[in-house]
Amino acid sequence: MILGATRSMDDRSLIAEQIRYYRGRAAEYDATSTSPDDRFGPDLDRVRKAIREFQPRGRVLELAAGTGLWTGLVAELADELTAVDAAPEMLAVNAARHPAANIHFVESDVFALQPEPNWDVVFFGFWLSHVPPARSDGFWSLVRGLLRPGGRVFLVDEADHGRWEEDWIDREAGVVQRELTDGTAFRAVKVLWRPEDLEKRLDHIGWTAQLSASGPFYWGSAIPAQPGPSTTSTT
Repeated sequence: MILGATRSMDDRSLIAEQIRYYRGRAAEYDATSTSPDDRFGPDLDRVRKAIREFQPRGRVLELAAGTGLWTGLVAELADELTAVDAAPEMLAVNAARHPAANIHFVESDVFALQPEPNWDVVFFGFWLSHVPPARSDGFWSLVRGLLRPGGRVFLVDEADHGRWEEDWIDREAGVVQRELTDGTAFRAVKVLWRPEDLEKRLDHIGWTAQLSASGPFYWGSAIPAQPGPSTTSTT
């Protein structure tokens, strides 16, 4: 019990530090997160094609929307899109880039959301890798609670690909060091799932997922299986 409480407190500290990092990085994010030679462009094109085929219609919730890498595309397909992020600086960049009338921007820590079943689709891109391992099952329980009956999930993220090495602080715990261009260092979460391992884990906790991979990325859809085993939130 004491160990679990300590871990929970450490997770909260780590997540708060991760948020501070992304708040500081907002102004430089797009310049520092894209390969200058766009060598992964074809892989991202496959993701975009898959999103269009998935057709995220109705009321859509985008978690950790950031500066809007996916927001514009999802908004083209959704009737209504709510883009959530804990960093107001990220949302400001996103809102300036995507002024569409059907997009609503909400500042919130994902883990603080209430599991109200208001959404036809929950979308998250490059977010699952920032969920601490101890919170993973609880996060998926939250997502289940956000979906209307018949609701669906689409996700895209970085896989365990081996194309570059992270600045690991603790790989088993999924903790890396990140630096801003001014050299300020922060801890952040980085959990690199293999698509096949994630499919198995989701099946175990009551989801059905179909994932694909190309280059350093994986993506795909997930729906809650009925019935599924209950999960206990670790938040």
